[in-house]
Amino acid sequence: MRETTEALLTRYFEAFNAGDTDGMLALVADDLRHDVNQGETRLGKEAFTEFNAHMTACYKERLSDLVLMTDATGERASAEFIVHGEYLRTDEGLPEAKGQTYCLPAGTFFEVSQGKIQRITTYYNLSDWIVQVVGPDGDY
Repeated sequence: MRETTEALLTRYFEAFNAGDTDGMLALVADDLRHDVNQGETRLGKEAFTEFNAHMTACYKERLSDLVLMTDATGERASAEFIVHGEYLRTDEGLPEAKGQTYCLPAGTFFEVSQGKIQRITTYYNLSDWIVQVVGPDGDY
């Protein structure tokens, strides 16, 4: 079970890095629970689709240094990685986008059931991201 989960998550992150939203969607459950750092919980594949469209419009990101960890059952897993990004379009409530680049560590927790990703919970340091896009003395 563990190997199956690792393969599933590897495909998920490969699709992410390829900008293949449809590939990501194929791997998640219809009733997906999606939690993002300091944001609201989104329920369902449709909400996840809308989130991905928004992210694609505002950010261009690639992940590196991926480390996957899976429990013995394959039902729970986590990933640690580095996000390399470019801030393309101003996201509501955040600093103005001017094509700034950023690089920050992040992590995601997963629940897997019946060969699909059931939950995605992502964490990163938003304060670090803000300093990278506006500078240490910047206001927004």
